Amino acid sequence: MDSLSSNIAVIGSGYWGKNLVRNFNTLEALHTICDTNRATLTSFEEQYPGVNTASAFSQVLTNSEIQGVAIATPAETHAYLAKEALLAGKDVYIEKPLCLSEKEGAELNALAKKQGCVLMVGHLLWYHPVVLKLKELVDSGELGRIQYIYSNRLNLGKLRREENVLWSFAPHDISVILGLTGEMPESIRAQGGNYLHQQIADTTMTLMNFSSGIKAHIFVSWLHPFKEQKLVVVGEKQMAVFDDVAPWDEKLLLYPHSIEWNDNIPVANKAEAISIQVEQDEPLKAECAHFLECIGNRTTPRTDGEEGLRVLQVLNRCQESLEKEQKVQMAAGSGTGEFFLHDTAVIDSDVDVGGDSRIWHFSHILSGSKIGRNCNIGQNVVVGPNVTIGNKCKIQNNVSVYEGVSLADDVFCGPSMVFTNVMNPRAAISRKDEFCETVVQRGVTFGANSTIVGGIEIGEYAFIGAGAVVVEDVPAYALMVGNPARQIGWMSKYGKKMDLPLTGNSDFTCPFSGEKYTLRDNFVTMVTE
Repeated sequence: MDSLSSNIAVIGSGYWGKNLVRNFNTLEALHTICDTNRATLTSFEEQYPGVNTASAFSQVLTNSEIQGVAIATPAETHAYLAKEALLAGKDVYIEKPLCLSEKEGAELNALAKKQGCVLMVGHLLWYHPVVLKLKELVDSGELGRIQYIYSNRLNLGKLRREENVLWSFAPHDISVILGLTGEMPESIRAQGGNYLHQQIADTTMTLMNFSSGIKAHIFVSWLHPFKEQKLVVVGEKQMAVFDDVAPWDEKLLLYPHSIEWNDNIPVANKAEAISIQVEQDEPLKAECAHFLECIGNRTTPRTDGEEGLRVLQVLNRCQESLEKEQKVQMAAGSGTGEFFLHDTAVIDSDVDVGGDSRIWHFSHILSGSKIGRNCNIGQNVVVGPNVTIGNKCKIQNNVSVYEGVSLADDVFCGPSMVFTNVMNPRAAISRKDEFCETVVQRGVTFGANSTIVGGIEIGEYAFIGAGAVVVEDVPAYALMVGNPARQIGWMSKYGKKMDLPLTGNSDFTCPFSGEKYTLRDNFVTMVTE
């Protein structure tokens, strides 16, 4: 390595930049410290005699003695500073993340290639001897097929305001997980909590699914009672634990646990942990030395700009999921399990919602209402007050289920169909004490834009065609169409028209389900054996 390649300027000497200053100085590569704070520079001049200082980035760009720059400024400045440095022909190290925009990240990679410059991102864990050993164990098959990876990066502080905890803590873990799996996730879900500032997440949980079947989660928080930095890799042969807070000789442990099946019941066999000894080295010093080596040998860094872009892509998808989080709430009242509630939906007090139901955009469930399990309530739906809906019902967009209406299990309400509950409404006259009851039995289907006049009963598995206007009771399994609705046939539970006359006596077997039906005295019933 020639003397020119050892000349590094550190841009930004604050919380993390001062560590870069220290390490590049130890490696005898520190040429210039660049910071806008004059008092900070004065302090460094006293601490590092003979090292140059600069208060303007332009001074670094025009200095031909400086071969490389190490950028440790706020993330929103990374793209601009790195671009200017590359255009000036400087090799660039950027403290994570690469930048904030994927478009700018791709442009930086293209520019570095065009300029023939080194572009490296400070994903520190890939310079930790334990992580490198863990990668070796994974690649050699020592752990067997990887099944699950999880990482906890928790502490009390350092609290930031320029970025949330996801961007502050998680890039290192994302980088390691992508490197260990050798693939990008196919889906991501992130959830967080903002406690100290309304717009800044203090704790996040990220779930990642990979096409190989591997799953991973990353839990980060700066509101934690103690420091924890732990990575767990679960393989089908062995499990590895990297605990960066543990003493050096206990940082990497292998657990050769096994699972045996006895009478189709899995039984866990626990084994003693095996400590894997790794040569001790300071990761940041190794990272800085790697940058110098890449400058001297013109080689691609272990964490180059392309790797930084992949991590950035995952971070942005995490942030997108975090911002668009779709709430999962515990069921209210006497309901059981969890249900999904979109951010724009509203549930009043004294409402019961069964487990695994979903309530979508701009819908409103009024007080006193009960919704069963596994229901799907579409967009712009109003339910209630005091309405009961059974299990596994589907209510499509723009439907109002008013007081007086009750739906049994498995009812389908097509888009924009209408229930009425007053026979002679007037805007100026309240008739809340005149609400009439409409009873809908199990399995009924209402076609789109159909209208059900109040005060009637719809028999089980009846089928109301699109646009039909129903003004009187409907027998079970009846197929109704028109205005006013008239019966034109019978529908099976499966949802196919049955070959039965409207009246008389006849039998029918559904070719799709094998269910048998009988028509007697103008009513159809299903034969149960």
